[in-house]
Amino acid sequence: MRTFFLWLAGAMVVVLFATMATGWWFLSSDAIDPPELGGQRITGQLEWGGLARNYQVYVPEALEDGAPLLLLLHGSRGSGSDMAALSFYSFDVLAEREGLLVAYPDGVDRHWNDCRGSATYTANLRNIDDVGFLQALIARLAEQHAIDTGRVYVAGFSNGGHMAYRLGLEAPDTVAGLAAYAANLPVADNLDCSAAGTALPTLIVNGSEDPVNPYEGGLVELLGDSSRGEVLSAVDTAAYWAALAGYSRDGQHSDWPDQVADDGTTVSTLQWHGPGRPSVALVTMTGGGHVMANPVFRLPRLLGPTSHEFDTARLTWQFFSEGHVNQPEAE
Repeated sequence: MRTFFLWLAGAMVVVLFATMATGWWFLSSDAIDPPELGGQRITGQLEWGGLARNYQVYVPEALEDGAPLLLLLHGSRGSGSDMAALSFYSFDVLAEREGLLVAYPDGVDRHWNDCRGSATYTANLRNIDDVGFLQALIARLAEQHAIDTGRVYVAGFSNGGHMAYRLGLEAPDTVAGLAAYAANLPVADNLDCSAAGTALPTLIVNGSEDPVNPYEGGLVELLGDSSRGEVLSAVDTAAYWAALAGYSRDGQHSDWPDQVADDGTTVSTLQWHGPGRPSVALVTMTGGGHVMANPVFRLPRLLGPTSHEFDTARLTWQFFSEGHVNQPEAE
């Protein structure tokens, strides 16, 4: 009997160790300290809607009057500082290189009140005026840093991508373009926004194997929570914005050469652009997950494979500044 209990205890230790190792494998990710750059990160607080709203701003060393502003919106259960870390500070590097201001605001209770009517997080249940907050933040940063209010862009990951859609749908005059990562528009029955019907330059970057935001459309589920409801497919989401700009459904498709053969992903683009009309681009990370692509660093495997084929920050700024997406040159 004593032998049996010793064997059982040993087996339990092995199972516990295996469980911990498996959990570590799925949940671990690369982590880096903020890079040493010439600019500075500042924190601020803005009273809006009876709430104290927090934000961070990266101010590059050579920021000039009339510089553009990029708002970066975090995902569910995140914060502005999480968004900077999630992108491995690549947007700070971008700001330093291109001379733009980057702001990382916080949602209420770590969420944004996006257009998915069925969602049960606090920001949605309390109908937080996040559109108004972001407009007020833009006004404050324009006053403090003399940014060009005609060159304000918004980008977001997951819940933040959905909030970027909301800003584009309800207040398109606020921004000069939007980018959404790992986010598709909600289906009509789950849409809780009033769309102005105005075309905007729109970049969408999604993974075909996203375990949260289904590339082909359907039910969004995060850690067993399916309250966010159903979304359109990535292609239908891009086609919506393309139609607003007067394009047909058939965009121009191109496949990128596979630059990183061992990351399990490849990249293709479907884009619409023409004279006098806003551009729309869908960048598909075939084999990619609920992630932001980075040439070096990896997000948790629980979110699916991280593509190393491009840098999301560089791709985003190329789209906003040039109006189209090209396969980046090899690093």
